[in-house]
Order: sequence, then structure tokens, then C-alpha cells
Amino acid sequence: MGNTSVKSGGYGLFKGIGLVPNWQKNNVSRVIDEIKEFFCAYTIPVYIVPSADALLHLASPIAEMKEWPQKVDLVIAVGGDGTFLRVAREVAFTDLPILGLNLGHKGFLAGIEVGNLKSSLQKLIDGDYYIGERMMLQTSILRNETCVFFSQSLNDAIISRGPFSRIIKLDTYINNDILESYPGDGLIIATPTGSTGYSLSAGGPVVNPSLQLLLITPICPHLLYQRSVIVDRDDLVTVVVATSSADIFLTLDGQEGFALQFNDCIKVRRAPCVTRVITFAESNFYKILHNKLLDA
Repeated sequence: MGNTSVKSGGYGLFKGIGLVPNWQKNNVSRVIDEIKEFFCAYTIPVYIVPSADALLHLASPIAEMKEWPQKVDLVIAVGGDGTFLRVAREVAFTDLPILGLNLGHKGFLAGIEVGNLKSSLQKLIDGDYYIGERMMLQTSILRNETCVFFSQSLNDAIISRGPFSRIIKLDTYINNDILESYPGDGLIIATPTGSTGYSLSAGGPVVNPSLQLLLITPICPHLLYQRSVIVDRDDLVTVVVATSSADIFLTLDGQEGFALQFNDCIKVRRAPCVTRVITFAESNFYKILHNKLLDA
């Protein structure tokens, strides 16, 4: 995986653009109007996912995401990293590339800011952009040998205790070999993309998102050491809930959750799908790292 250069410009390449706005962000309506106006000049239709807020923008066609592979060539996530992560999960098996427009705070996943919106959209028209592939996670939960949950995520899969729970114990295996029985607040299994998220806050390393690996980071472990473990992209990570507690949860990308029970078996592996991310020539991971995190 890596960046694939796209240089065959021309607006005829785009049959449509999909928009997923976070309507809670300031000035989002104005930004949506600017995007619609830009593509209207090239007679490229813009589709917005259905919502009560979207009804205020009836000049744009409303289309369910399941219709997008036939209607659009790319998706613009307008908001912040949370919006981008949600879109990544929803279009995971469509091969549609995503461009993130940051209206939030750090916006580590966003490719552009409002200040360079029009110039960036023009680069899309000119074909002056890149598409990079980011690995995703596939997570399933087995309960009494029956699969009760199955989903994908771009950043991470987190097993953690609730606000009133005591220390929990998570028996963790790599390809059926025991790695550790972690006592503590939980465990993070992250992709390289997710290494700058919760895993970083828990003391994990920063990993270039072009790499392919799984990053296991304990959350506040009740141990004399706290170290992340990096495993191969094709390894299977299995976590067994070894604590009897009604307050343990699995969370994907901080957005999709599932309540866990004693002896639940959580299996995390590299997903068969990827997230295709649109970036531009000036985008550089280490420059972004400095601007967004090191110089925050």
C-alpha cells in the first residue's frame, strides 16, 4: 500500500461528488454552499446524505450512501476526524476515495482546511492529487462460540472498563499464543492511522500511516511496565474478557460500541478492505505530525 499518483485531470472524470457534513460544526452550511457552487460550474452533481439538516439544502440531490457507488466518484467528509472516521467505515467496501475537509480542532485525517478549499477543489478537477490506501481493522465478538458483533474501523478497536468498573483483566493472544494477561483499564488495538489517536495518549508510538501493522497498547496497566507491542499485519489478535463485570465495552473509532460480558472473545485482524484517502503534493506525514501534534 502507498500513494498512487493521479495526474489524468479533467472534470469529465467525475460523475458526481458525495458530501457528508457534520452539521454541528460552525459555518458548515456556508462551506457546503461553496462546494456546491464550485462543482456546479463544471456541471458535476453534488449529493448529500439524507438528514433533517440536509433538507435545508434541497438544491442538492439527496442520496443514500448505498447508492453512491453508482452516482459519485469521491466523497468529501466535511467536519473533523470524527466525520472522516464515520465515512471511512460506511464506504469501506465501495473503493470510493475520501477527502477530509477540516472544520474542527486538529483534523489530523483531513487533507484540506477551509482556507485552501477552492484551490484544493481545483486540484481535484485538474487531477493533481494522490490516493493513498490505509489499512483497516476487522473486529468480531464471539459469545459462546456465536458471532454477536462484526464491523470494521480505520483507527482502532478499544476494550475498556466503564466509569464505575474496577480493574479489568484481558487475556491477550497473538495467533493463539499468549502475549499477556493485562490488568488495568483496557487495551487498544490500533492501525498505523490510529497511532496518533487514543493509542498515543496511552503512551503508544507514532507510526507512519503508510505502514501495515497492528499496534497493541495497554490503558493504565496495573504492571511495573507499560509497553506497546507491534505485531505483523497478518497476525490475529484475540482478547478474552477474564473479568466478571457488567461494565466493559468494545468501541470502534470512538463511535461504534458494544457491551461485553465475561469470557467474550474479541478477534481483531487486518480487514480485507482499505480506506482510500485523497491527499495533495504538499501533504507530508511528518510535516502534518509537527504542525498538528508537536507544535500544538
